Amino acid sequence: MRSENKPSGQKARSFIEEARRDQIVRSAVEVIAEVGFARASLARIAQHAGISKGVISYHFAGKEELMEEVVTRVYTQIAEFVVVRMEGAESAIDLLRTHVLSVAEHMRSNRVQLRALGEIFTNLRAADGTPRYGVQTSDELYQALEGIYRHGQERGEFRAFDVRVMAVTHQAAVDSMFAYWQAHPDHDLDAHARQLADLLERACT
Repeated sequence: MRSENKPSGQKARSFIEEARRDQIVRSAVEVIAEVGFARASLARIAQHAGISKGVISYHFAGKEELMEEVVTRVYTQIAEFVVVRMEGAESAIDLLRTHVLSVAEHMRSNRVQLRALGEIFTNLRAADGTPRYGVQTSDELYQALEGIYRHGQERGEFRAFDVRVMAVTHQAAVDSMFAYWQAHPDHDLDAHARQLADLLERACT
């Protein structure tokens, strides 16, 4: 029988609590994307969600915690979307190309999430005033990409190179792709993703 408590000893959230938190996060994403980080107050987010500010305060300690939850949930959705499309792929080349193309596919249908993430990454600060998110918090992403490149080297598909350097380059290229698409809404994101996948493949072989 599964315990109702989390490993930390805290009681697991109920389905209703999780649904409410999800509602708050979705409203936060939409409000941030519409009015920007600075103007996305808890009161404005609550109004958008059709709840009181006190309900948000019950679920989140403050705006910072809510913003962190937005980032966590958006990245979780991206990862789940990409993993499903990578299932069954055996070659490292297929995994590499599927990653780039599926991330682009997901964000093309979730542009509001991309705008919200951009606002949070630009504005949310740690206690010492440094950006809360950035290269210093991307190790998990880099490790996942390293796995693809290492797999390719082990199979003999990829030449020898530093997998961390390639992972950092890969992620930076994906981030730049989305930044350019945000600045130029008519840009063909899918074509960009295909050409980026071509470049990364050729860099590895």
